[in-house]
Amino acid sequence: MSPTRDEQHWMYRNMVTSRRFEETIAKIYFEGKTPVFNMANGPIPGEMHLSDGQEPVAVGVCAHLAPHDVVTATHRPHHQAIAKGVDLDKMAAEIFGKATGLSGGRGGHMHIFDPDVNFACSGIIAQGMGPAVGAALSRKMQGKPGVAVAFLGEGAVNQGAWHEAMNLAAVWKLPFVCVIEDNAWGISVAKSTATAIENNADRAAAYGIPGKRIEGNDPFAIYEAAGEAIARARAGDGPTLLEVETYRLAGHFMGDAEGYRPEGEKDALLAKDPIPKMRQRMLDEGTATEAELDRIEAEAAECVDAAIKYARDSADPAPEDALTAVFAA
Repeated sequence: MSPTRDEQHWMYRNMVTSRRFEETIAKIYFEGKTPVFNMANGPIPGEMHLSDGQEPVAVGVCAHLAPHDVVTATHRPHHQAIAKGVDLDKMAAEIFGKATGLSGGRGGHMHIFDPDVNFACSGIIAQGMGPAVGAALSRKMQGKPGVAVAFLGEGAVNQGAWHEAMNLAAVWKLPFVCVIEDNAWGISVAKSTATAIENNADRAAAYGIPGKRIEGNDPFAIYEAAGEAIARARAGDGPTLLEVETYRLAGHFMGDAEGYRPEGEKDALLAKDPIPKMRQRMLDEGTATEAELDRIEAEAAECVDAAIKYARDSADPAPEDALTAVFAA
């Protein structure tokens, strides 16, 4: 099962939109944070985790999803949020901490929440597993359509919450797919030094469910594997575990010196940037022309620039609203 021409264009559009968005955020992030770094300063407060290089995972999976399907993501969520259809203007405003943001500026970039497309993320490792499995359970119990997908990093698979949720998803045969983004690094800890098993997809056998590892950060291969897993979930055949080899082209967070990477690793990964690779493949296979891809890139840039302008121009939250939507005794 390969993506159609229209699906390939959609995938490429979302990949370049995510990359342009993050490149723009990266430029703005350090405004007001120099010469003495303070993450609370500048137009974008707090930490910032970029997903450049991991875009194929988001589009390969989300190409099969509809707004009523549920996605939970991690502290590195922009590529998944964009592929799931989260409002880009409101997401940008949320990252800037503005009143027009998805959560009125209260959540920031690690807590993007858009109920219109059933997307949420969290800065807590493996936190999205429980809500995603719960969403899948609710749909099965109520007879409603939809599957739930939880994205998480390879390091999160060692958390107890992951095992508990996977076990229940298998026991109850839920419409659920777990997608592990294996970028080889849990912050600065190599997967090989923190995880006893080479391929996390092999853990699926412990729950009696299918598991598959997809190599090469290939959006087409991810699309095929995700399509099978999501179709299986929709058919009532239960969950699937997918582990995708992907590449974190930047550090764990903005400002990460990346001294833990072996010499030459970063250059080797940059040479495998998935966006120019996908562009060339579409040209070689005749599913897009230079003019079409140039237009997609220009439209993506225009969309991102408009979202950033919207965020910059939006009002800050009013001080008197500080306790709005906050539970207190």
